[in-house]
Amino acid sequence: MGFFVAWEILCLIFNVSDIVLPRPSQILVTLWTRFPAIWPHAIQTLYTTLVGFALGIAIGVLLGILIGSSRLAYDVAYPLLVGFSSIPKVAVVPIFVLWFGAGTVPAVLTAMIMCIFPIVVNVATGLAATEPELQDVMRTLRATKWEILWNIGLPRTMPYFFASLKVAATLAFVGAVISETVASNRGIGNLMMIASSSFDVPLVFAGLFILAILGVALYAGFSLIEGRVTGWAVRSENFSAGG
Repeated sequence: MGFFVAWEILCLIFNVSDIVLPRPSQILVTLWTRFPAIWPHAIQTLYTTLVGFALGIAIGVLLGILIGSSRLAYDVAYPLLVGFSSIPKVAVVPIFVLWFGAGTVPAVLTAMIMCIFPIVVNVATGLAATEPELQDVMRTLRATKWEILWNIGLPRTMPYFFASLKVAATLAFVGAVISETVASNRGIGNLMMIASSSFDVPLVFAGLFILAILGVALYAGFSLIEGRVTGWAVRSENFSAGG
């Protein structure tokens, strides 16, 4: 809150133009007065982000399990994945437009490819960090490789997995907005592009505020789920104080 108060006061003191940097009060007024026009774009961006994010989770987990549990898959797939992740995603959007046309599909695919890499890396790291002693115990009990993965590997991977989700969620929003600015007539990205071309800077910042709110809400949601699912991996205060 102090940040926004300082922002407001400094803009008033130095008489900063709205075109350069609008005051937070102006941004809030823009959100309030133009909310009916902004709302459909926000819903579109949230929809494309969540769909792309869900696809990215599914593909990322499968690739992470494959790479983390197979040395051959690691040697073959990991360098290709690193190379693909190094490509600027804005350069991939025109290819998606050529294949699927402008609209929702390129935004979904861009959000998906943005969030795959951190999920793959963290899931594979979590599997690689599984204690060999636990795997040896399971083998002495004649457990299959799948049973070891299901009972030991995947539970141990959960803290890494949820850490990757919190990073991937923000990247998915970035991917969706990038695609909307290039190849869509709907979404917050398209709204911000049109607003910037008409020098409607308060509306541009209003779009940024909405993206920030959606990103924080998604991050907080995964943090809450993480606390319930992986609470065993967090050392309690009483335990650490007693140790």
